Amino acid sequence: MIEYYQDLINSLDSGPLEKWARIMPEQIAAHLNEKRYGDLPKWQAAMAAMPEVKAEYLNFKDQVHIGLREELDQNTQAQLDQQLRALIPWRKGPYQVFDSFINTEWRSDWKWDRVLPHLAPLKNKTILDVGCGNGYHCWRMFGEDASRVIGIDPSPRFVVQFYMLKQLIGKAPVDLLPIGIEELPENLQAFDTTFSMGVLYHRRSPMDHLRELKSTLKPGGQLVLETLVIEGELGDCLVPEGRYAMMNNVWFLPSSATLLSWMRKCGYKNPRVVDENITSCEEQRSTDWMLFHSLNEFLDPDDKSKTAEGHPAPRRAVFVAEV
Repeated sequence: MIEYYQDLINSLDSGPLEKWARIMPEQIAAHLNEKRYGDLPKWQAAMAAMPEVKAEYLNFKDQVHIGLREELDQNTQAQLDQQLRALIPWRKGPYQVFDSFINTEWRSDWKWDRVLPHLAPLKNKTILDVGCGNGYHCWRMFGEDASRVIGIDPSPRFVVQFYMLKQLIGKAPVDLLPIGIEELPENLQAFDTTFSMGVLYHRRSPMDHLRELKSTLKPGGQLVLETLVIEGELGDCLVPEGRYAMMNNVWFLPSSATLLSWMRKCGYKNPRVVDENITSCEEQRSTDWMLFHSLNEFLDPDDKSKTAEGHPAPRRAVFVAEV
């Protein structure tokens, strides 16, 4: 799949991201490896079987809408829908793709609506989206006139989902690399805004993650951080001994006050909470594009204010800070 990245690599051959561009081919080859991910050939086959069409209508500002119903005949639409469904589960979205509505597990558009009013303008800016899933928010950032958006996520399924859609879109300065943040060159200082949404609680060392994020930003750049939190005072933090909402990779859920303190300790300027809400079963749920259990099954059936393990139900907060 290296050919999908050639325009990106060429565009970064000078400037602050040059040192990353030099190692990108090696990183891509290491992660998009059939021996490492046995299902990858099947996903790539689905992408290869996509109809060769380019959408005339594109809207990333108000939603992610790729193509109109009348642009495709019935047979082409059926072929497109079949290949998109071969990559189920689709977790972040939703996407309107010609006449296919990819009704994803997460209403990621709701999160974007909560975040957008608090962002520094993205127009003509270079953006990094850490742990971006299939890149839904990357397209919304592009819809705000960002000049270059790079998402990173180590899951090959998400990468293939992204490039299946980009095939329909055509050339755009939006890409998704199959890596984690720990694989970025140190001290890049290359991005105007870095997003980390839904990542911090999966990290064994939240302080290290905060420092890694800080090192990606230009002086004066903005961090947008969204994560699970708990109600509580300064110093309060939940460290689940077992699972949290059926997830076995949740490490730290601080109170908002505690996380603000961590951000200050890591050198962020003016860290602030701009939104806090309890995740609803309307925002995260099973659909015909995500057929597995979702939030409703992860909560106590008799008390939805608690997880299945008895912890406080998922509460998410958005933090913004500068460097």
